[in-house]
This record gives sequence, C-alpha cells and structure tokens, in this order.
Amino acid sequence: MPGFPMFMKKHDLVYLTEDASHDAAIEIINEEAFGPGRFARAAARIREQGPHDLSLSFVCADDGETIASVRMTPVMAGSIKGHLLGPLAVRPSHKNRGIGRELVRIAVEAARRKGSECVILVGDPPYYQPLGFETVAYGALTFPGPVDPNRVLVVPMIEDVHAGLKGDIHWRA
Repeated sequence: MPGFPMFMKKHDLVYLTEDASHDAAIEIINEEAFGPGRFARAAARIREQGPHDLSLSFVCADDGETIASVRMTPVMAGSIKGHLLGPLAVRPSHKNRGIGRELVRIAVEAARRKGSECVILVGDPPYYQPLGFETVAYGALTFPGPVDPNRVLVVPMIEDVHAGLKGDIHWRA
C-alpha cells in the first residue's frame, strides 16, 4: 500500500532483574538522562553509602539492548526500613511508552513482597503520584545534602508509615 512501510519493527520489551552484566549500559542510560550533576544530588549521597539491592533493581531490554533501568537502595528513613527508588531512566529513543512507569510498578511490588515498609524517592509529584506515591511531611526527612522537601515522596507499605518518617535517611545493610 502506498505510504505504508513494507515491514514494521516489532519491539520485544523484556523486563529483567538487574545483574552485573547490565552495569555499563545502565551507566550510559543514567549519563544520558541526568548528566554529570547526578553525582551531586542528595539521593546519590545515600547511594554512595552502600550497594543497591540487585534483587529489587530492574532493567528493560528491547531486542536484547538494555534501554531502561531502575535501582532500589535499602534505607532507614527515620524509624522505617524502606527502599530508595532511583535512579529511574529510559533511553531517549524509548521515552513516553510507559516503560518507566512499568519499571516503577515492578520495583515497588518486588519491595512489597520482600517486606519493605515503604519505597521513597525524590521526584516529580505529577509523574509519581498516579503510581501510588504520596508526599512526605514537609522537612520530615533529613537527606545528606540539599533536597526540595516538596519532591520527597513515599509509597507506604505498613500502617502509620508517615509517623515513622521523621529524622535522617541513610543506607542500611
């Protein structure tokens, strides 16, 4: 038919648990998304304190190429044992297809199954609130660096989680 390609590439998206073989691709994806300033962010200061949890960190591959990732880092947030979600990044070629939202959904559900009391992140409320995130009380958590308190969000997984989200947030073993 005129105007239509003779073939269309079918995208075969696969979501996988992250392993060491994904490290180089994830570094490239995060560099594209956040640039060199990503290391100065308060959430990055937490991630420097200890490793992320590979069992709760995921990638998306398209035809064998890693095109997106999300990592989860175990944290103590006040008296709450939770996980810090991020970074979440998708290659520019694959944005606006719901891949990031699906990675968040997968990671949050995995954390819930593992017994996490909450998932916290620093991000845009309009993007994350439809995914189940709520605003943390203004200034309730102290990060190891400046952070906009309006962007600190949480998915509670136990009752009264907000009451325990007071104090420092840091990496936990």
